[in-house]
Amino acid sequence: MADWIAHAIKHKGALHRQLGVPEGEKIPAAKLAGAARKGGTLGRRARLAKTLGSLRHRGAQKLYGGK
Repeated sequence: MADWIAHAIKHKGALHRQLGVPEGEKIPAAKLAGAARKGGTLGRRARLAKTLGSLRHRGAQKLYGGK
């Protein structure tokens, strides 16, 4: 089902490098929102990061009573 995520992420860490945030640190929400408003590859990567951040992963199902 979530196979599209693996295909959407071609260059791991590229958004961190473009925004100047060291890998392993979280990207600040304000910086991510600003990048998401931009066009081109940077904007696309930032919008995807926001989308993926809003998804729950499978381990969360146990916490929220899902199947």
